[in-house]
Amino acid sequence: MPSDATLEHRLADRVRALGGPVAVAYSGGADSALVLAAAARVLGPEQVLAVTAVSESLADGELGAARRLADDLGVTHLTPRTHELARPGYRANGPDRCYFCKAEVLDTIAALAREHGFDTVATGTNADDAADSYRPGIRAGRERGIHTPLLDAGLTKAEVRRLSRYWSLPTWNKPATPCLASRVRYGIEVTPYRLARVDRAEAAVRTLLAGAGLQVTDLRVRDLGDRARVEVDPALVSRTAALPTLGEALAAAGFAGLPHQVEPFRSGRLNTEP
Repeated sequence: MPSDATLEHRLADRVRALGGPVAVAYSGGADSALVLAAAARVLGPEQVLAVTAVSESLADGELGAARRLADDLGVTHLTPRTHELARPGYRANGPDRCYFCKAEVLDTIAALAREHGFDTVATGTNADDAADSYRPGIRAGRERGIHTPLLDAGLTKAEVRRLSRYWSLPTWNKPATPCLASRVRYGIEVTPYRLARVDRAEAAVRTLLAGAGLQVTDLRVRDLGDRARVEVDPALVSRTAALPTLGEALAAAGFAGLPHQVEPFRSGRLNTEP
């Protein structure tokens, strides 16, 4: 197992190889935060631009946390509005939905970066992402010449978290927070209403769990069309299902009249379901 210092040197070498100012497609998650921090360390904050795409697919609360870290790193942070829902391929929500999402996000970020004098754009794609067969968004990045220093350095998700902790980044143990569209079953049209009700439902369930003294790490509310599925850490399934106001909270969020179930969280679950 490589040491933390070895991981640090590998990533620093890849960032240095970018050869100049770099804009980072910065979601605020652990991966892009590490790329942003590495670029600020290696190139200097003034040579780095953080760009966070803002749209209906960004969960509530994510932008504020992303902004705070960018400020702490001394990096300029831009938050352009993106319009994934204007792309028919995204709204159709097929297995290639992420391709259309990333195309919109990366086109917007790259254009804005060029306006500010940053011709190089990097993302937080890591080695595990590239090994996942359900990552059509990676193709969108490759087609656009987007750089992937974590992948080029061979850093896995676990190593991203190790190095982030070594650098005392607050994102080192941040749960994965994919876009809200990833909660909607393939084949069901992605709409602003569906995205908003998923966001409200997850916030409501998280509040319920906290009120019951239950700390959840991974939480998803899946929109399955004819029902909702709440996914939580396996150890919390029975206690979550027993919450007396769970159905009421889901109904208030927008799932009124639909049944719900509570099951263990599994990342990428909708990719493997019919």
